[in-house]
Amino acid sequence: MNSIWKGKKITLSNGKTVVEKPSLVPLITLIILIFTVISMKVTKFDFYALATRGDQFFVILKGMFPPDLSFLNRVWAPLFDTIKMSLLGSLVGAIVSVPLALLASANIVHSKLITGFFKLLFSILRTLPTIVTALIATFIFGLGTMAGTLAIFIFTVAYVGKLTYEQIESLDMSTFEALESMGLTRFQAFRYAIVPEILPTFLSTTLFNFEGNLRYASILGYVGAGGLGIILNEQLGWREYGNVGTILVVLIISVAIIESISEYARKKLQ
Repeated sequence: MNSIWKGKKITLSNGKTVVEKPSLVPLITLIILIFTVISMKVTKFDFYALATRGDQFFVILKGMFPPDLSFLNRVWAPLFDTIKMSLLGSLVGAIVSVPLALLASANIVHSKLITGFFKLLFSILRTLPTIVTALIATFIFGLGTMAGTLAIFIFTVAYVGKLTYEQIESLDMSTFEALESMGLTRFQAFRYAIVPEILPTFLSTTLFNFEGNLRYASILGYVGAGGLGIILNEQLGWREYGNVGTILVVLIISVAIIESISEYARKKLQ
C-alpha cells in the first residue's frame, strides 16, 4: 500500500535501485469519489426514489407507443418551422462568424486589444444557453420562429467562429506572408493562402453545427420560440403521450435523414 503513494522500488541488473514514479490514479480516483458523494448530497440524489419510482419512466414510454398517427397532420407545419429555424440560423450565423473569426485570429490581426475583444465576445456568446437566448428574444420580437432563429444564429456564430479562429491560428503563415511580399493585398493573400486551407473544415463544422441546431430548435418552443417544441410542451402538459410519441418519431426520422445527408457531405469535403 505504501508503494502506491511513494512509488515502487526497482532493482536493476547492475545492482542499482531506482524508484518508479508513483501513479496518480489512486489519488484521482479518491478525489472523484469524494466529489461524487458531495454532489449526491448537494443535489439530494435519492437511490431509494430511483429504485421505487424509476419504473414510471417506462410507463410514460409505454404510453407513447404505438404513436397516435391521427395527430400527424398537426406535426408537419411545426416540423418545417423547426427545420427553417435551424437552417437559416445556421447559414447566416456561419457566414457572420467568418469575419469575426478573422478579427479574433492573432496571426491575421496583430492588435492584442482587437483579438482579445473578439475572443472574449465568443466566450460570452458560448456561455449563453440557447434556450435562454431564445427566451430573451421572445421579449424583443414576440412569440414565434424569429426568436428561435435569432437564438440559433447567436449560438452558431459563437460555435463556428471559435473553431474557425482556432484553426486559422494553427495554420502555417509562410504562404500567406510570401504572397503579401509578392505585392498581393492582405485580402488577396488570405483568399489564396488561407481560404483553401480552412474551407473544408469550416464547411464540415457548419454542417455538424446544423445537425445540432435541429435538435436545439425542437425544444425552443418551450419558451415560445416556435417549432415542434410548442406542440411537444402542449401535449406533454395534457398527458397525451400517444401524440408525444408521434412528435418524437417524426423528429427522430427527420434528424436521422438530415444527419445522413450531412455526414455524406462532410465525407465528400474531407
